[in-house]
Amino acid sequence: MKKIDKIILVLFSVIIFLQSILLICVITGIVNFTTVERFVTLLLYQDKASKIVLAIALICLICSLKAIFFSSSDQPKSKSGILMQNDNGKLLISKATIENIVMSAVQGFNSITDVSVSTELDNFNNLIVNVNLVVSSNVVIKELTLSMQNKIKEEIKKTSDLDVKEVNVKITNIATEQNNTNQN
Repeated sequence: MKKIDKIILVLFSVIIFLQSILLICVITGIVNFTTVERFVTLLLYQDKASKIVLAIALICLICSLKAIFFSSSDQPKSKSGILMQNDNGKLLISKATIENIVMSAVQGFNSITDVSVSTELDNFNNLIVNVNLVVSSNVVIKELTLSMQNKIKEEIKKTSDLDVKEVNVKITNIATEQNNTNQN
């Protein structure tokens, strides 16, 4: 979170806290409603005081709108890959690189005949890998996909030190062996 966002959040929280305490005091009878009414009337009819109240109300409104419609994140997002930062600088690992890591991990499985890979980042910068497969007809799909998901996660962790949130596998087809016969 940026410094300005923290300051705005603290100011907004303090103002809402004070308003809540006042409301609780009025509802429980600790503070008489007529006392609050006289105080508010006094504030609103003095020129300088009414400007202060208006400024506080505007600050609350702006803070509310910012919190509702605009978000800030510590990690800048990159559509072309995953951006990581440390004390030495920045590192961008492209989606193509991650997809190549996945392709090399999948190549070790003999029962796969066709593979396509896509990667995406969710709103919290978690890596999600989507793999579409065509598999051989003699394969046990559940065992293959579990083994492949684990291998993909391990390879990405080992190669790039990234944690994979999900490896989604979609079996798009089962390859059948075709007999080539010559017809006369």
